[in-house]
Amino acid sequence: MWRFINTFKEIFGKRLELLYPDRNVDRILERIALVFGRYDYLVRKEPPEGPLWDEKSCLLITYGDMVTKEDDESPLVTLRLFLREYLAGVITGVHVLPFFPYSSDDGFSVIDYREVNPALGGWADIRMLGENFDLMVDLVLNHVSSHSRWFQDYIGGIAPARDYFIEVDPDTDLSMVVRPRTSPLLTPVQTVAGQRWVWTTFSADQVDLNYANPDVLLEMIDILLGYVANGAVIIRLDAIAYLWKEIGTSCINLPQTHEVVKLLRDILEYMAPGTMVLTETNLPHEQNISYFGDGDEAHLVYQFTLPPLLLHTLHSGSSSSLQQWVRDLAPPPPGCSFLNFTASHDGIGVRPLEGLLSDAEILGLADTVRACGGLVSSRTGPDGSEQPYELNITYFDAMKDPDRPDDLSWQALRFLCSQIIMLGLRGIPAIYFHSLTATRNNYDGVAATGMNRTINRGRWRDDELRNLLASPESSTARVFRSYVDLIRKRAMEPAFHPDAVQELVESRDSLFVLVRRPEEGRTITCVHNVSPVRQEVRLKELGPALARRKRVWDCIGEEKVGPVVYLEPYQCCWLAS
Repeated sequence: MWRFINTFKEIFGKRLELLYPDRNVDRILERIALVFGRYDYLVRKEPPEGPLWDEKSCLLITYGDMVTKEDDESPLVTLRLFLREYLAGVITGVHVLPFFPYSSDDGFSVIDYREVNPALGGWADIRMLGENFDLMVDLVLNHVSSHSRWFQDYIGGIAPARDYFIEVDPDTDLSMVVRPRTSPLLTPVQTVAGQRWVWTTFSADQVDLNYANPDVLLEMIDILLGYVANGAVIIRLDAIAYLWKEIGTSCINLPQTHEVVKLLRDILEYMAPGTMVLTETNLPHEQNISYFGDGDEAHLVYQFTLPPLLLHTLHSGSSSSLQQWVRDLAPPPPGCSFLNFTASHDGIGVRPLEGLLSDAEILGLADTVRACGGLVSSRTGPDGSEQPYELNITYFDAMKDPDRPDDLSWQALRFLCSQIIMLGLRGIPAIYFHSLTATRNNYDGVAATGMNRTINRGRWRDDELRNLLASPESSTARVFRSYVDLIRKRAMEPAFHPDAVQELVESRDSLFVLVRRPEEGRTITCVHNVSPVRQEVRLKELGPALARRKRVWDCIGEEKVGPVVYLEPYQCCWLAS
């Protein structure tokens, strides 16, 4: 045992000493060794063959019950069969949103981390998905459901969970704490010891865990390795920025939080090399990318700026802010990559626009979303005022033109333009299921749950979706076919490798032009008309290399191209040279 403890001390000791300077680190290491022993023969011990990602890499974000049948087939089986039939060879990985028993927030208020929600299926179904696709699993480590065994034990004063949560005197000055919600930070609860006030960053049902207690961290290490043992190759750290609390600070992005992320990565590299860490931090860009560390923290970081910035670009008809952002975007450290996306189970966060757009422009974007039938969620600002935090709308409906609200063909053009821009950017694309299917706003869901986010969390009946996909004139079928075709074409070009060089071509505001240069193979220039007006594009203005152009790809097909390309409203093309 001591031989292992000394080895672990070399690998993990410094991080644990920073986290727990007043604790017996050797004792913590002994307990980590016991956890490792439980999974030693269950997890992958050798790194996977080949690189972690390439130009074919493409993730799908979905709920476990995104498609369901009336019969007794479990939703996870229905999902797997649907993906195998329609998306095999198109996507390489699947992010199955929390599939555990839960009490609220569509899975992100976890009752039991170690069980699959029986309404979805079982661990065997999760493992089978992982046999067909790279599996991403959420580690919802900031908070747990108030209905969980842990929290019920806390209420009853039962060890060890009686020390798993953060009690705070309600008279404590917490004015420095950064809030992502307008709900109370502290929630009163009646325990065997009397009324106590517990820390609840996101809702009264989502009670924050106390990572100053190493017992909590050890529980999460055990849970993490359990996910890897069941096939996870990407671990998404949910709401990680808020993990560590220290009264008198902002309680966001604290050094201890970064050390926890690094420690979890160290553990995965020791136990299951090749398993990737993704951090979820819906914050201004510099804070977001801080989770790359020095290449020793997250492998993947979401491009949270992209969804609202593309929305602003397509509604304004100007790429000036998008060009500025890409111009200033530094490449990630070696061995790291961006995860590019436009939509997810959450809304479209607007905090990443801070410093890029003015307050008036952000408020204007919120008004535009309302005009498209969307909703706006708020947060409490430093001065106590309510400020837009999240735009709640499906991304397809977010591309509605308020001046042409019933023109679905026009809406689909704008939507596909946004997706083509995303697919061309440096990084790995991650596509929400409802983007592939051009899903409309789910107003009935919002009425049923009272939650704004439900507007983008609808579910499909398997037969209904298949019928729409078989109907050539439906917007669902048109968008799905075009999207799948684009992903296939993208996968054929090394220029779209996540690590390939990215260069912005300065252009007029109505265009957005990007060059991708691979180490080997031909260069691709991505040209996008972000305006509602036909554009004449003289290729020599985009760079001398395009004088040797060979082909053009767009959302329609492949053709030869002359010295001038005419792009219809929202049309895009990929030029090879």
